[in-house]
Amino acid sequence: MKRLARLRERLSTRDQPFDGWLLTAALALMLIGWVMVTSASSEVAASLTGNAWYFSIRHGIFLVAALVAAALALRVPLVWWKVNGPLLLLVGIALLVLVLLVGREINGSKRWISIPGVPFNLQASEVVKLCLIAYMAGYLERFLPQVRRQWGAFLRPLLVMALIGVLLILEPDYGAVVVMTACVMGMLLMAGAPWGRFLLLALLVAAGGALLAIAEPYRLARLASFADPWADQFASGYQLTQALIAFGRGSWLGMGLGNSVQKLFYLPEAHTDFVFAVLAEELGLFGAIGVVGLFALLIWRAMAVGRRAELARLPFAAYLSYGIALVIGAQAFINIAVSTGMLPTKGLTLPLLSYGGSSLLVSAVMMALLLRADIETRQAVRRASPTAPRAGERRPDTRPQPQGVPK
Repeated sequence: MKRLARLRERLSTRDQPFDGWLLTAALALMLIGWVMVTSASSEVAASLTGNAWYFSIRHGIFLVAALVAAALALRVPLVWWKVNGPLLLLVGIALLVLVLLVGREINGSKRWISIPGVPFNLQASEVVKLCLIAYMAGYLERFLPQVRRQWGAFLRPLLVMALIGVLLILEPDYGAVVVMTACVMGMLLMAGAPWGRFLLLALLVAAGGALLAIAEPYRLARLASFADPWADQFASGYQLTQALIAFGRGSWLGMGLGNSVQKLFYLPEAHTDFVFAVLAEELGLFGAIGVVGLFALLIWRAMAVGRRAELARLPFAAYLSYGIALVIGAQAFINIAVSTGMLPTKGLTLPLLSYGGSSLLVSAVMMALLLRADIETRQAVRRASPTAPRAGERRPDTRPQPQGVPK
């Protein structure tokens, strides 16, 4: 027990200026993502552009831009996000409307806005996730007692989510609808809203999802292929069966970095939506579990940041942290579940890891906001406890000492 206590004390970040484990997990996922995007995209890049490093170089540029954006966001006080939450929500909704009017259509979906002079497309739904979290955190801080007691205050953010959901369905982007709805519902639940309301809404959402699933033939076919992808493995079940083959080939230790066979034009979107399947093929079960463990560590530490902020009576920082943890967790779970055949195929990237400038940029800013919330919370706790040690200082040894032995 003493060894365990010493180990726990050694690994603790309690007396540090910020949570080092959170930063370590985020940076590790970014670096692994760059390596896996490079590996998964080399053959496709060589075929499309003649340069095997094309997507790797672009992802590296995205990564540097994301780190710069995160460094800038880290310097912005949380009060700015709280004050401008409603404005950010309006900007996000305007982007969703704009993408329907002038957006670029790729693979049958209008999700991207081409920015003149900028060599990449902006995915509006990624920006809306951040705007929605900032708005929801401010709303819950302002109306927390009413949210817990009144139906009206409980339903207002859901009406906002309904508007965003309609705009996303028109693109269509059903994966983003699922992630954002789960985030809003989760934040309301973390705020202490009654369970009975969630059960009623869950039934309504399930009924609405079933109607949407059977309303279009291609959605029904996708569900049928998810249930038995091998029944039509060269058509509707092709993508999932190729991903499952990648997992099978990876076995325990993998085929080695760069030795994936499925990335050789067998598995579509190998460096974006299905990068986790290539990772499992090259690094094996242990590599895949390691990445899942990093996501689990990140989400756990994000929730811990939110809990510390809640105990320090900083509700905006708390609900902002909860919202970010829910979005990253939901999106990572859905992407991995789709790759492994546990959920129907959805066009969702793996946060911090998949190829994509918008996703990487927004995810990095979210990590910066988590660190900012943690820093401000620790500063508030130190101000409230004058005897607490400063960041980087060790706590004084207050254990009783034997007589005659100097302390």
